[in-house]
Amino acid sequence: MTQMEKRKADHIEICLNREILPGYRYWDDVSLIHDALPEIDLDEIDTSARVLGRKLSMPFIVTAITGGFEGAEIINANIAEACAEMGVGMGVGSERAAIERIDTASYEIIKDYDVPLVIGNVGAPQLIPQKGKRAYTAADVAIARDLIDADYVAIHLNFLQEVVQPEGDTNAKGCYDAIRSIARELPIIVKETGAGISAKTAAKLSAIGVAAIDVAGMGGTSFSAVEMHRAKDREDTIRAEMGMTYFDWGIPAPVSLLEASAGIPLISSGGVVSGLDVARSIAMGACCAGAAGLFLKAATESSEAVVSILELIREELKTAMLLTGSPNIEALSDADYIVTGETRKWMEGLK
Repeated sequence: MTQMEKRKADHIEICLNREILPGYRYWDDVSLIHDALPEIDLDEIDTSARVLGRKLSMPFIVTAITGGFEGAEIINANIAEACAEMGVGMGVGSERAAIERIDTASYEIIKDYDVPLVIGNVGAPQLIPQKGKRAYTAADVAIARDLIDADYVAIHLNFLQEVVQPEGDTNAKGCYDAIRSIARELPIIVKETGAGISAKTAAKLSAIGVAAIDVAGMGGTSFSAVEMHRAKDREDTIRAEMGMTYFDWGIPAPVSLLEASAGIPLISSGGVVSGLDVARSIAMGACCAGAAGLFLKAATESSEAVVSILELIREELKTAMLLTGSPNIEALSDADYIVTGETRKWMEGLK
């Protein structure tokens, strides 16, 4: 097993079995305003939406989880089969292993299923030289796209993870120009990995033509925590302590969603665990919501287990739509809401 494959396997084991979530639920600070007289029929509510040019049964994506090691193929197959059945989008984990020709099968498997929106994945740190490693070009990103017939490729920003990771790529100089160059040639989404996108960063990304931003705010999986556990296992005291220090670093997901509004589509992720969180996201301006960790255990079991979660999310979403008088997603995007608690304190502090 290569170092890369071992790292990916470590990530899955840790996400399944260790404590990796911040202690505060920021999405619970967002309350949709109840409509006691909605005048709509639950059975007639339309949850479908066009997301990034694709028709989905509901505005939802199972976002990037894994790929590139033994065990990833069954996870991605189960997710792809479920997403195809339910008519929602899917992203894959970093395709670095495929570009380096270490493993392609765990990614290519999703082409066996008719997923309506497919998103590839390349790390921003790999777009610039790192400690003797070559920088990926637009041609490399195109390989990632073509390998899975992706509609878009997500370039993920994960420097919090990289700086805690023992073997992390920590040079961030030049990423912006590299993303700008690639976005001129390929349909690109830029996504964070759990620390959120600020208004300033969103404005910069909007200016260079990226197709969408996945805010991936703080509140879901903390990759600082993931790398903290890996460091502890390696008895790397310094990085273990760093991981603990930055366990809950970042911009909370709902704050990031509001802050990142810059005139391009926003994907809301980071601690999304229910159809109510999806409804909150749409009301706050997202084109869709996404989750990853919510599906990991189910994806190791079966496609049916993944479908069960997606069915629950759909029913919870429909309930929120009924209770806000929203017959369709467009109406839900205009639903009233209030923000309280720590999330409101964040918003007030940013003004």
